Amino acid sequence: MIDIRKLKELVKLMVQNDLTEMDLRDSEEQVTLQRPNQWAAPEVQQVVAAPVAVAAPPAPSVAVAAPPTESATAEDSREGLVVIASPMVGTFYAAPSPDADPFIKVGGSVAQDGVVCLIEAMKIFNEIKSEVAGTVEQVLVKSGDPIEFGQELMLVRPA
Repeated sequence: MIDIRKLKELVKLMVQNDLTEMDLRDSEEQVTLQRPNQWAAPEVQQVVAAPVAVAAPPAPSVAVAAPPTESATAEDSREGLVVIASPMVGTFYAAPSPDADPFIKVGGSVAQDGVVCLIEAMKIFNEIKSEVAGTVEQVLVKSGDPIEFGQELMLVRPA
């Protein structure tokens, strides 16, 4: 079983280097990662099934200059905020159990490496930790929502 931390690092490398496909193999593991090519025609884009692990983060968006609108104002309000994104596909849970308080609340503080939520994948609950200490500005998903790899979960203003 591949370590989720290794997989997360591989995906970061793909995004940083703008790679669309990565295939790594050794005697024990095989990992194939693919992202859609945003410049290819839709009929050219395809997903190839791999026998082991496959992850396809969303294609990066391309910004086109336009007159300021409400959405531009929303983007300005995100300036200086750190996005906590999902490292996997699964179900988002804001609290450790249905009757417990949530891990974090809007306006509350979060410590670096502090648990911010749980993501259930294949009947395993994975703790998601913050990579930065700060104040929670916005939670973008609701408890029980299905989430995708790379989906934004919350915004944190660094301390």
